[in-house]
Amino acid sequence: MDLKIAGNAAVVTASSSGLGKASARALAAEGVDVVVNGRDRDRLDEAVEDIKRDATGSVVGQQGDIAVREDIEAVVRRCVDEFGRLDHLVTSAGGPASKSTLETTDEDWYDAFDMLVMSVVRAVRAGEPHLRANGGGSIVNITSMSVKEPSSTLVLSASVRMAVAGLEKTLSRELAPDVRSNMVLPRSIETERIRSLGEAAIERGEYDSYDEVLADRAGDSPLGRLGSPDELGDLVAFLCSDRASYLNGTAISVDGGVSRSTL
Repeated sequence: MDLKIAGNAAVVTASSSGLGKASARALAAEGVDVVVNGRDRDRLDEAVEDIKRDATGSVVGQQGDIAVREDIEAVVRRCVDEFGRLDHLVTSAGGPASKSTLETTDEDWYDAFDMLVMSVVRAVRAGEPHLRANGGGSIVNITSMSVKEPSSTLVLSASVRMAVAGLEKTLSRELAPDVRSNMVLPRSIETERIRSLGEAAIERGEYDSYDEVLADRAGDSPLGRLGSPDELGDLVAFLCSDRASYLNGTAISVDGGVSRSTL
């Protein structure tokens, strides 16, 4: 399916690895000019070169920390300066520390809020006038299924990402009809973090092989496997396109049916 977004321009935050990188790859493969963002310069440069292999659009990197206002503003500015426009804003962020509620400090809460919520607020503030131009654009927030199904060890993700869900729903009314806002909720995706955690578990003797890790993590999946980051990236690219022109204010689960929630 031709998404007809070639020639558009996009910012994808926290996209030097994981689901952000997969989203940047999918957009660039559709001919979108993409600004990739990450804190680590070497990893960012590697991600840009990797994404370029499948890209039909231009790909550039902008180093920066999404928890820092000036860095977020610089990412948006780089897109407009480099490509002359901003059509799509995709927000991504790493996961906060895995802790129970009573283990979580005040500093943990404030850090998570800056990383997960204020990064989106600041990106939208900087990008809004550009997103409204050229016939309108889109925002896609990558959050987590923990928004719908919290875990006792992921209190920060479950609680703080709910603010992103509320923000996305509000933006879907405030910025429409010029800008559509949607959210994707990943779970059971084989990211680099899953691989590193699996390798650490093998070293501790909890598993004999990585195949055992995957089988254990996919044990509750009706599809019998974990998802790939590219499967989520393809959805993000679709949501950015006019093929999804009547999708606004939605929250789409990407979990292979693992969730038991009906809504």
